[in-house]
Amino acid sequence: MTGREQGRPPEDSGGDDGTPDVILKAIGKQIKLLRERAGLTQAEFGKRIGYGEEQVSSVERGRRPPKPQFIDSAEKVLNAGGLLHALQPEIEQARYPARFRDFPKWEADALEIHMYDTMLVPGPLQTEEYALAIYRMRRPPMDEETIEHHVAARMARRKIFDRRPAPIMSFVLEESVLRRPLGGREVLRGQLEHLLHIGRMRNVEIQVMPTELEDHAGLPGPLALLEPQERPKIAYTEGQGRSIWFTERADVRAVEVRYGIIRAQALTPRESLEFAEKLLGET
Repeated sequence: MTGREQGRPPEDSGGDDGTPDVILKAIGKQIKLLRERAGLTQAEFGKRIGYGEEQVSSVERGRRPPKPQFIDSAEKVLNAGGLLHALQPEIEQARYPARFRDFPKWEADALEIHMYDTMLVPGPLQTEEYALAIYRMRRPPMDEETIEHHVAARMARRKIFDRRPAPIMSFVLEESVLRRPLGGREVLRGQLEHLLHIGRMRNVEIQVMPTELEDHAGLPGPLALLEPQERPKIAYTEGQGRSIWFTERADVRAVEVRYGIIRAQALTPRESLEFAEKLLGET
């Protein structure tokens, strides 16, 4: 990766237009080869593993990642000898859009994770209902299969909260994010409850940026800072259909400084949880 790499937003790239992913196509071809060697049609194979013919076809064409249940059943029915189970790491990575795949790997074992967002609850903090709602309101619209793909990938990122040893994490959200009922009031209520639960974890600090603030360091937009275990700290920013990764120390440092000021301007973690509790009571 270069010091600065620019392109589309990482979670909106690589397959949103329905184009099969290269990794998924390779996995699908392997499954198809095993199925044909077993002398089974897609319909016959699907019936034996509990999936419809259309779902089997979609996996074999690389249009959707096979779920763990699919792989487990296929291993037995096709006598794959562990071949499909060996592909599981690649299958898990293929759940993410191509441009975003490095980020979850770094995030999964990072020593520190820090994020600021202006319009949405940051990905790792989202409930499944919230994630589903925001993907369903995308314009131009996504098909349900692509939405399912993205939501599964986003939910997989929540594993960082179960890690031991736990990483140090902080998140800053705009007040408007906690007030905007994306998906409806019940979805917002569930999201607020989840934020309160995560915010009480000892290694996590969630802060709210008040709307009435007269001086705001976060105007350039959303950002993320990661400190992976075996590489220098990296930074990420995005806006209006473009994203930029920073790896050069001077660039990363500039993002760090801005994030530090954002945290200083926001409500304290305790004040922020109290504010979220107040909003929950009003929802």
